[in-house]
Amino acid sequence: MNNEGVDQSKRQFLTTALTVVGAVGTGYLAVPFLSQMQPSVKAMAASAPVDVDLSKMETGQLLRVAWRGKPVWILNRTPDVLTTLTTLDSQLADPKSLDSIQPENSKNAMRSIKPEIFVAVGLCTHLGCSPTFRPEVSPPDLGEKWHGGFFCPCHGSWFDLAGRVYSGVPAPTNLEIPPHRYVTDTLLIVGEPAEGASA
Repeated sequence: MNNEGVDQSKRQFLTTALTVVGAVGTGYLAVPFLSQMQPSVKAMAASAPVDVDLSKMETGQLLRVAWRGKPVWILNRTPDVLTTLTTLDSQLADPKSLDSIQPENSKNAMRSIKPEIFVAVGLCTHLGCSPTFRPEVSPPDLGEKWHGGFFCPCHGSWFDLAGRVYSGVPAPTNLEIPPHRYVTDTLLIVGEPAEGASA
């Protein structure tokens, strides 16, 4: 092929111009495609941290809030419950919560930042049913070994009032403890880790 008389500068200009036009066109096509992959405002709101006012919470009361589409329980445990929790280890599958999900600040005997306030995701770790809150001791339908806790009616799993699973039930692990922190003594934020902790 004879390239005599071909203006190389025009060829270079046309190649550069077409490359720029192609890149701009690709950008115009990519922006709507990529922006539709962003979560909706509703989805972002559902995963946002939840503020919980504990100032009017009574001893023994259970509050329920929603976080990330899941029920979260906040229980104000009584002194009697705290005493009872220390006596149940022999009946539990994971009393030290070694195989369960909880933030570092809740890896303790009470599975909480403050001993009296228990925060947990209210879903059974077996198949995701929501257990019922059964604070009474030794009710006729659960027997003498029941010291209060959460009972899953779907398949019969038992959890104590620290969300620890009993031995010999279908649930494999303790209830999940979500990330949470206290802004003040009476303002709890669920879904936000404590200062310096990871989610």
